[in-house]
Amino acid sequence: MAAAGTRPFAPFEWMLALRYLRARRREGFISVIAGFSFLGIMLGVATLIIVMSVMNGFRKELFDKILGLNGHMIVRPIGRDFTDYAEMADKIRAVPGVKAALPVVEGQVLMTTQVSSNGVYVRGIREADLKTLEGVSSKVFFGTLDGFDQSGGLAIGTRLANALNLRIGDEVTIVSPRGASTPFGTAPRVKRYPIRAIFEIGMSEYDATIAFLPLGEAQKYFNVPDAAHVLEVLIDNPDRVDAIRPALNAASGGEMLITDWRERNATFYNTLNVERNVMFMILTLIVLVAALNIISGMIMLVKDKGRAIGILRTMGASQGAIMRVFFITGSSIGIVGTVAGLILGVVICQNIEEIRQFVSWVTSTKLFPAEVYFLARLPAEMDVGEITSIVIMALSLSVLATLYPSWRAARLDPVEALRYE
Repeated sequence: MAAAGTRPFAPFEWMLALRYLRARRREGFISVIAGFSFLGIMLGVATLIIVMSVMNGFRKELFDKILGLNGHMIVRPIGRDFTDYAEMADKIRAVPGVKAALPVVEGQVLMTTQVSSNGVYVRGIREADLKTLEGVSSKVFFGTLDGFDQSGGLAIGTRLANALNLRIGDEVTIVSPRGASTPFGTAPRVKRYPIRAIFEIGMSEYDATIAFLPLGEAQKYFNVPDAAHVLEVLIDNPDRVDAIRPALNAASGGEMLITDWRERNATFYNTLNVERNVMFMILTLIVLVAALNIISGMIMLVKDKGRAIGILRTMGASQGAIMRVFFITGSSIGIVGTVAGLILGVVICQNIEEIRQFVSWVTSTKLFPAEVYFLARLPAEMDVGEITSIVIMALSLSVLATLYPSWRAARLDPVEALRYE
């Protein structure tokens, strides 16, 4: 009959496993390998959490700014002027999940002052609709959007204002090549407008190239009286555009061309998804290498403990008990390393902007400049599901790495192990 102490994961198995983790002086090399394995798994898990969280933060910040300025879905007519935009907007607003439908007139112009000029994308929009775009209305630094429809002026980004040296009340000239037709050809359309508001979205590309004009004024300037170019639709959940598209098609009578924000920003969307997946696979290799270190360290430990294994077997320890002893020893390295990596990754993610500023100060360089990365700060968005999958992956690799050395230890013949003792 088996002794009570030989039940699976009995106290003596844990005692032996923990003793083997505390290597003596002559086993120092094995201890070094175990230490590097621990560090490898800890750094691998932390790096995965940090990189994936920063990429999630970049994606969220980038698309929050894109969607804070543009509609989630765009509705436009096919082959005709959009003169019935008001009726169409009422139909679309009645669709469940739709927050707003904004008529917009837009076009490319040249904005000039006495000192400089810039290519600008002008968007004609009503005051109430512009205030619906929180990415703009909540970021007005100078001037105001109150009375925007009656102001007859422009709202521009801070970078555009700096580039053209503009302040509130200054006037600018906007020039469009699509003007009136004359016997001598098409004359450019030229008109002066005052600056009524200056905003900062936080995305350098938009702050330098976007300007807003009252809808009525834009209709006159672009020569589309009583018409709009598109309807921009805001929905409750931008990620559910596929689910709401059939309802929008039905509401519009199937006569409208409907595109969503993912199609309009396909380059950003697809690139970020590809980079995210590739980075996950590459960084997983760090954890895999650390797991391989566990295998090599455990094999050396089994070889070094051959005499002890032989003695344990002759004293009545079963093969399963020996296997569990070394399984606990190896798994402990991976489990503790994973937990330490989880804590380190979460702490760094929560303080990532302060760390960026400190590194910038120490190196006297500008890390992640807004001109390149479109963002004023380094974001980190931790996803619980993603972090859970990283932890499960690291734990799985750590456990799997211990199976072969543990099996080797259990299969060791005690007669062979003690033959020369």
